[in-house]
Amino acid sequence: MPKRSLFEIYGTISRRRRFALGVLGAGAFLLCWQLTSVLGLTSPRLLPPPLQVGSALIDLLAHGFADDVMVSIYRIALSFLVATAIAYPLGLLIGTLAAVSAFFSPVVSAFRYLPAPAFVPLLLMWFGPGDEQKIALLFLGVIWFLITIIADHVRSVPRELVESARTLGANTPLVFLRIIAPASLPRVWDGLRQMLAVSWTYLVIAEIVAATDGIGAMMMRAQRFVRVDDVMAGILTIGVLGVIFDLLFRFAGNILFPYERFERERN
Repeated sequence: MPKRSLFEIYGTISRRRRFALGVLGAGAFLLCWQLTSVLGLTSPRLLPPPLQVGSALIDLLAHGFADDVMVSIYRIALSFLVATAIAYPLGLLIGTLAAVSAFFSPVVSAFRYLPAPAFVPLLLMWFGPGDEQKIALLFLGVIWFLITIIADHVRSVPRELVESARTLGANTPLVFLRIIAPASLPRVWDGLRQMLAVSWTYLVIAEIVAATDGIGAMMMRAQRFVRVDDVMAGILTIGVLGVIFDLLFRFAGNILFPYERFERERN
């Protein structure tokens, strides 16, 4: 087999090369960041270099920041699980049944265009400043997009599969359970992975309002004392956690749907 170019259009590369290029890209970013401070292009007080941010992160972890991280992970995980439990069956129905789609689509489409932070005043009045308000905000940030993404992936299931099942005598529930759900699940899984990343983007908004714990609350405390390195350590932590969860989703997807990985590598 001829060796493929790294810059071939729609080409593929080995996992080893992908990892090496990823490390190289991250290293180049950190080097440029460090050089902006070393060369005096930015003020270390307003944009601390990565070594200073790393030192601040280590200091935060030594003073209880790990507890804040665990609280944030709990809020993200619970809100996303609840959103998925509601969005998956609803998206499955919207994507396959025209009547259900016509009934729900106007509401889902309208809420997709409403920014989740706009609900903060209402959520505070309904739930108070506790965990319920923060989890509800994270839930609202992803639920409508999850429904739409799942419905779109369900619609992409080849009609030939459904028609073949009907020809063999399968009824509607059986078509749902044995054809549509399994055929759409790999792409739905990718959609969940992408929306989990969106959920992390709402974390700070959820935790800066009347919060005493969590990554966002730590960042707000640091902001009051102009501790830019601590704020950036919080941002870095969210980014690292996002990457870890993304890798976990990819790993689980490769185990659950090995045929999808084989198809990608073959192409």
